[in-house]
Amino acid sequence: MYSVTRLVDVSPDQRDRLLAALRGAAAATGARRWLVEFTDPGSRNGGDILVQLVFDDEAHWRSAAAQFTAALADPAVTRVNGATYTGTPTATERTGTVFRALLLRVTPGTHPDTVARFEAELAAMPRYVDTILAWQLSRVIESVGTTAWTHVFTQEFTDVDGLMGPYLMHPIHWAVVDRWFDPECPEVIVRDRVCHSFCRCDTAILS
Repeated sequence: MYSVTRLVDVSPDQRDRLLAALRGAAAATGARRWLVEFTDPGSRNGGDILVQLVFDDEAHWRSAAAQFTAALADPAVTRVNGATYTGTPTATERTGTVFRALLLRVTPGTHPDTVARFEAELAAMPRYVDTILAWQLSRVIESVGTTAWTHVFTQEFTDVDGLMGPYLMHPIHWAVVDRWFDPECPEVIVRDRVCHSFCRCDTAILS
């Protein structure tokens, strides 16, 4: 699959209009699956609107990219962060109600073995957190925004409580994974601000 994530900041008085416009643009791409929703207030650096598009391949996205990108050129759009990437999601038999996208940047020059350990620990999280019902960890092909994102971790959760509680507060998160993000830890490799964005998801995006 070829995926496109966009986190869109918009002028407050234009939120509803932009949501409708981006939903129309997403539908026009012919994506296999797509999601365009207002982000939850608990998002951090996550934009006002989360866009997730999933295509069969890169060629399909390229054929629709110009038209979709034109919708983001609206004067009411104040900032866009995002990435394009490939990967195959892993999913359980259950369907979640919350979609979450994490954009992050590993510090340039980090040793490949260290990056591999970091990726393995992130990918292991669903084994310990049963509120994660689908997930995909990918390296970024093309980055959008002021930060050169290197990785995208997308997930579907049971609900908001399953994200904010069992996931963020689980020992695998704060005792293992957080050391890669903590500036006071010698193993830190993610020094830039991340994009932690989530929204309602009425249909499966990753499965």
